[in-house]
Amino acid sequence: MRVEASCGRGLLFLRSLLFLLLSGPPAPRLAGGQLRYAVPEELEHGAFVANLGEDLGLDVSTLSARRFRIVSRAGARQHLEVNLENGILFVNERIDREEVCEAGGTCLLHLQLLVESPLELYRVEVEVLDINDHAPTFPWEEYVLEVAESAVLGARFPLESAQDPDVGTNSVHTYRLSPNSFFSLEVQTRSDASKFAELVLERALDREQQRTHRVLLTALDGGVPERSGTARILVTVLDANDNVPTFDQPSYGVSLPENAPAGTLVIQLNATDLDEGPNGEIEYSFSGHAPPRVRELFHVEPRSGQVLLKGPLDYERASLHELYVQAKDRGPSAVAVHCRVLVHLLDVNDNAPEVTLTSVSTPVLEDAPPGTVIAVISVLDRDSGDNGRVSCEVGPDVPFELRSSFRNYYTLVTTQALDREAVPEYNVSITARDMGSPALLTRSTLTVPVSDVNDNAPRFLQPSYSVYVMENNAPGASICSVSALDPDCQQNAYLSYSITDGHIHGMPVGTYVSINSDSGHMYALRSLDYEQIRSFQIQVQAQDAGFPPLSANVTVHIFVLDQNDNAPVIVSPVPRNGSVATELVPRSAGPGYLVGTVSAVDADAGLNSRLSYQLLQATDFTLFSVAPDTGELRTLRSFLEQDATRQRLVVQVRDSGQPALSATVSLLLSVVETMPQTLSDFSELSLPPEASSSSPLTLYLLVSLGSISFTFLLAILILTAIRCRGERCSRRGDGCSPPRCHCCPGSRPSSDGLKTSNLTAQQPPAGTTAATCLDVPVGGPPGYCYKVCLGPESAQSDFMFLKPCSPPRNNEKDPRKRSQLGQHLQLSKQINQPNTDWLPPSAQRPALKRYQIRHRGNRGSGWKGDTGARLSLT
Repeated sequence: MRVEASCGRGLLFLRSLLFLLLSGPPAPRLAGGQLRYAVPEELEHGAFVANLGEDLGLDVSTLSARRFRIVSRAGARQHLEVNLENGILFVNERIDREEVCEAGGTCLLHLQLLVESPLELYRVEVEVLDINDHAPTFPWEEYVLEVAESAVLGARFPLESAQDPDVGTNSVHTYRLSPNSFFSLEVQTRSDASKFAELVLERALDREQQRTHRVLLTALDGGVPERSGTARILVTVLDANDNVPTFDQPSYGVSLPENAPAGTLVIQLNATDLDEGPNGEIEYSFSGHAPPRVRELFHVEPRSGQVLLKGPLDYERASLHELYVQAKDRGPSAVAVHCRVLVHLLDVNDNAPEVTLTSVSTPVLEDAPPGTVIAVISVLDRDSGDNGRVSCEVGPDVPFELRSSFRNYYTLVTTQALDREAVPEYNVSITARDMGSPALLTRSTLTVPVSDVNDNAPRFLQPSYSVYVMENNAPGASICSVSALDPDCQQNAYLSYSITDGHIHGMPVGTYVSINSDSGHMYALRSLDYEQIRSFQIQVQAQDAGFPPLSANVTVHIFVLDQNDNAPVIVSPVPRNGSVATELVPRSAGPGYLVGTVSAVDADAGLNSRLSYQLLQATDFTLFSVAPDTGELRTLRSFLEQDATRQRLVVQVRDSGQPALSATVSLLLSVVETMPQTLSDFSELSLPPEASSSSPLTLYLLVSLGSISFTFLLAILILTAIRCRGERCSRRGDGCSPPRCHCCPGSRPSSDGLKTSNLTAQQPPAGTTAATCLDVPVGGPPGYCYKVCLGPESAQSDFMFLKPCSPPRNNEKDPRKRSQLGQHLQLSKQINQPNTDWLPPSAQRPALKRYQIRHRGNRGSGWKGDTGARLSLT
């Protein structure tokens, strides 16, 4: 057999081009809701197939951005491709119809087209049209046919069929025989429309005349242009063997499951020959035109006629196999007879469904609405019938479902709102199960991560915080730490802390505390004082870095704890001008006589302000005692003649703090026979006006200011009268000294008192607002000189005690000095005497604390510590 050399590859392209020109451009046809095109095989790369962009109604300019592509299975050859610039479907590589579609019939290429944003799926079928690119071929170039000379006229001898991979009119159409005198040719058609030739004896053979005959058999196809193949037939004339084998029937049919193992008996053939001996012994074999695939799958036993299975069957590749078996006796001039065996394969559910994730859009936002497409899934089962019908489903307890868009195509969509904080990632199990028995299934797992959105506000670990800070803390020290959590992730969970705007006692909260924006640690910016501020609260805000940002607030209560940092302050008795406080005690006083009460206050609180009194030093410890709780100074026994007339006592006041702080006061007690009307040092301490914040006290101050003003005017009048009298004395030469602060002790005043007073007023310069001071001398054995300082504003007035004036001893017997001393005593009677048991009320203690702080620089050596604020004797 020989194929003409002129049928080269170049002519194939010309014929394909001619086919296109004759048939015109392929027009799309809708087949079951999808486009269908037709294209001839063997087109070169780049050949036009169809304009998909126009036929599908897509915008050509967006094809690239929407990732318009052909979806194919892994490992499959990409015969066609799409040009994203113009939407044209073109030939990517040469299509050989006989290679793509092994079986005959319509050859279709199924394309799945995918476009995103939004996700759309199209199905396109491209029919590959056969062209006449193959010539018929015979199994052998020369065929030997043995014919007995006894063959009768009209005897038929089947010849080997030519094979043409083309289909339709391009396949084998007819046979021709070269002219000869003995044989003619008849063309027969099989049930599958294939053609085969039979050699018919037209003239009796005579071996003695001609032993062989040579003819040329030509097979022609029906293509344009026509192609042909030839085979030489050598007819050998044999001696007579006048009986040929015969089969029981010309055609056999058998059914065989596709999973039958190798060695399975397909069919037992039986042919008979009426001859005897070698002429009656039959041998079975495949006929010459049995295709190679049949020879790979089946085997014929030459002697028994059994057809056995040789190789694995596959229903999905070919459901029918046609076997041609010949039987020939072993006699001379044996004639082969043929039969056809049709092997029908029975489909077995031996192919599990194949699940392919065509397109996956992950991760998915947690606020994606229900119905959002996550993936496109294709399912394929190569079995047929119920074995090839596939159902697809997702696992339980996941917010996803499958929706069928086309046959064996599904879209995975959400069914409800997602929550990344509850489930950050889903492992979606997709199960594809066929309808066979037993059913086969395939499971594929798709991981769907959930992308976070800022949908959770920060949350503090506690609803509120209570912080206890010891007073006198170091500025900048850490006092507490707040912490919040945000269930979101990444930037949405990054928290920053801040303190909201506010005021604490009129000052911005930022001057008291600060906070680290990253860690939430809070720091005190100043040293806190329990006596000034005992508690306050601030608002701390935690805000995430999401968009839009979310925040949460929490209240932080800060309580200042008291520390024993204030020593007791003795408010009674108060020494004057740094001297020792003195008091008169009658000698007739009996045991338990109340000499006075030592009063003190402590600005601290709790145990730190609990005071106790004790007698630290005394001239005679058996004579006096101090009540530890009240500070009352009482006598223990009656005075004796040998007891000293001056008793020196040192009383210590100690608080209960750790460590304890104390203060001391020195007392000088004078034992007298009779008690004069004199001002006792156990008097009430005049607190600064700002120590009281109540309205009645303000009223009292106003009344006191009025009284002092009246006294001041009266003192000016008296001073004027004294000055005038002094001037008269000067003129007389009696040596009367100018007015000054002096105290002249004299004899005990009578009940009438003295009629005059020596009062000195110091006037400030004109135009100034300085305080007006009066020197008020008071008579009596322990005489004192008081200095009254009156400021321009009553709220700023202070009352100061000066040192006692030393009496001029050379004037003790001067009658005029005695007269002046009487005037001093008379004026002292007009001054209200203080209460000897004064104790500041609790409402005035904070003011007393501020008074102590403001005047701390004027207290000399200070009142803190065990050394105390001792009033020393001058």
